[in-house]
Amino acid sequence: MKNLKTLFAMVLVICTAASSCKKDEHSLNENISTTGALSLPANMASIKLTPSNAAASQQFKWTAAIPEDGGLILYEVAFDKEGGNFSNPVFKVISDGGGIQAQVTISHKDLTKIAALCGINSSSTGKVSWTVIASKASNKKTSQETRTLQLERPAGFAEVPTDLYLTGSATESGEDISKALRFKKLEDGVYELYTSLKAGTYQLTDKPVAAARKFYAEGNLLKEGASTITVTGNTKIYYLKYDFNVASVVEVSEIQSLGLYMSAYASEIGQLNYTANGTWQSGAIPVVFYPFSWGRDERYKFALHTAAGIKYMGSSNVNNVSPVGQAASYFYLNAVSNDQWNNTYKFDPAADNKSVKATVSLGATGPYTHSIIIQ
Repeated sequence: MKNLKTLFAMVLVICTAASSCKKDEHSLNENISTTGALSLPANMASIKLTPSNAAASQQFKWTAAIPEDGGLILYEVAFDKEGGNFSNPVFKVISDGGGIQAQVTISHKDLTKIAALCGINSSSTGKVSWTVIASKASNKKTSQETRTLQLERPAGFAEVPTDLYLTGSATESGEDISKALRFKKLEDGVYELYTSLKAGTYQLTDKPVAAARKFYAEGNLLKEGASTITVTGNTKIYYLKYDFNVASVVEVSEIQSLGLYMSAYASEIGQLNYTANGTWQSGAIPVVFYPFSWGRDERYKFALHTAAGIKYMGSSNVNNVSPVGQAASYFYLNAVSNDQWNNTYKFDPAADNKSVKATVSLGATGPYTHSIIIQ
């Protein structure tokens, strides 16, 4: 009898709980009564894009959507070609605050990508449409209002390469693209390389694989495509610099010589010869510190002679100390002015009246640097 009472009590508890749960059930209202009105930018607003300026951006705003029973609304701004119906937007971005704010700030870099996706070429002006999509749970509602933007693209690529390589029969690595020479990245979209070129052809690529994007120069303009650049004549050393932000060949200069410049003499006391992979080495260069009344001067830097002029390479320190016991960073090379004394290095005191072997490394895989070995 006791067991029956216990069983009855348990059944009663389960039924009561089930009844209670049933009473708490209710349907989720996902309806959005209105999606809000677009407010910024104005319809037909004209924007001159400057994607190379990291701070350049455009703010988009709209009034908040209203759910029928309250709750959280999430937003996306959608872009489409002019006159598109947004059934398959070319680009979408969630609003600020993880999608909950009725506004979003979009960089000019992303707006340039949007312009390209809508068929607006570089150095051209065209129109794109935009609107807002509001969502609550699984329900999405596109605003009935759309606006048009007029976007002016500068010369340049909507998507600049994240890396850049040199390949082709004219290069040091030949036509095997897996061995393509890597450029040094100075900033997003800007690259430079010190290398030799011989008779043949070369092209630029964003990856050392056959399926990568390819680029070439036509005059001072960079273009995307499989065309190549032709080199004629004897092997020469070059400095190459490209800016994909503005699709520009910044500089392609022949390097005529690289000298070890000693400040006190205001002249080069020896020359370095190019080997490969952005590296120069000298033979034995005699070094004699200059005898001033206050002591013997040991300051030096490097002079790179190009068809565009002399480029000096020296220390980031305006005034330097002895190299003895210094870290590897002491020897890092930087572009410096032609000032006779500033931004120079100092020879090891033991180099006075001896010969030294100088090595300069301007390869892309590490910091530009040099070494001085006493013979």
